[in-house]
Amino acid sequence: MKILITGSNGFVGRNLVWNLKEIRDGKNRTRPDLVITEITGVDLETDEAVLDEACAKCDFVFHFAGVNRPKDEGEFQTGNVDTAVALLAKLEKHGNTCPVMLSSSIQASLTGRFADSPYGKSKLAGEELFFRYAEETGAQVLVYRFPNIFGKWCRPNYNSAVATFCHAVANDMDYKVNDRNTELELVYIDDLIDEMLEALEGRPHRCDYPQDGAHDGLTPVPDENGRYCHVPVTHRATLGQIVDLLQEFKAMPETLIMPEIPAGSFAKKLYSTYLSYLPPEKMVYNFRSNVDSRGSFTELIRTMNCGQVSVNVAKPGIARGQHWHNSKWEIFIVVSGHGLIRERRMGIDPETDRPWPVLEFEVTGEQIKAVQMLPGYTHEIINLSEIDDLVTVMWANEPFDAARPDTFYEMVPTEAEQPVNPEKGNV
Repeated sequence: MKILITGSNGFVGRNLVWNLKEIRDGKNRTRPDLVITEITGVDLETDEAVLDEACAKCDFVFHFAGVNRPKDEGEFQTGNVDTAVALLAKLEKHGNTCPVMLSSSIQASLTGRFADSPYGKSKLAGEELFFRYAEETGAQVLVYRFPNIFGKWCRPNYNSAVATFCHAVANDMDYKVNDRNTELELVYIDDLIDEMLEALEGRPHRCDYPQDGAHDGLTPVPDENGRYCHVPVTHRATLGQIVDLLQEFKAMPETLIMPEIPAGSFAKKLYSTYLSYLPPEKMVYNFRSNVDSRGSFTELIRTMNCGQVSVNVAKPGIARGQHWHNSKWEIFIVVSGHGLIRERRMGIDPETDRPWPVLEFEVTGEQIKAVQMLPGYTHEIINLSEIDDLVTVMWANEPFDAARPDTFYEMVPTEAEQPVNPEKGNV
């Protein structure tokens, strides 16, 4: 399949080009039925002959070229209408009736706050051109009215509030929020690209934009026979919610608290976007380690609901731990060195009337495995090496809380040190 992309150096175009390249080159194998042989990207600097040649042989066209921040309103006509006219004319000249996708905007609805939008009017004119072209040639046209788009590589201080805020917060710059309650409908770049690939494979999500008592003319209503197409996954967030999340992301290297970022959530996508604007000096940050003669303990990450991750370094011959928890539980993963993990359930086994046996697990960095520290079991990890440090990654199901530590010192005794059943006189 030969693909033509106009506006290939823009935010969306650039993301699409790179994703198509990964499929073409066999790096992305998630769409085995999609065979891409040639990708032609054009922009304002591209020679006219290149566009003409591509229009003659392409199998699918993505038309992202357009203007949304002109120096004067006349550029809307040039960038959003005239370029569409020229593209469709070249396809028609070569008798190429391949599918053509148009990047339009919800502003083309000319509804609500967009009622008098010059940009919306130019986009609507482009849509009508495409629909007429489909009627005259029989070509399939896919018209998408995109809401606000955000994600990596989006230009800040241009036409994306999300990009502007991400760039400002990541770079310690001043920014202004005019109204924290202003709500945006947002589509994430990766969700948009997924839809473009669906369209390329003949599965676009069709819709209409009815305007009546039940519909506002801005929200797509899925309809398999609809005139328009849409990205099925979008998010709504206020400006206040966006900047508050960004401040949490910014604080993470200090607090070590990873905010909640469930799969598919707006927060997860916004965090990825924020990180793409970090300057080099903020791509690295230090940890605070507790260091003594036995080794060190360093907390790496805290989560809101899934505990914390730390790394423990024990010097040769040193035992760490020797405590138990009521509810807290942990996973120890030795990544370097040679050690022994010992655990014993607290109290007496009523069936044997003797202390519970000590459980031992030998661990090495050569064969990485996870050992669970169970609630109600005193436990320790011993470095068996005489020369090398023992390095253990530790996950606990809850962050340490100094006010309620749920951690109580208790040796993991040898057989000779085992306590006697308290009911028989000793504790």
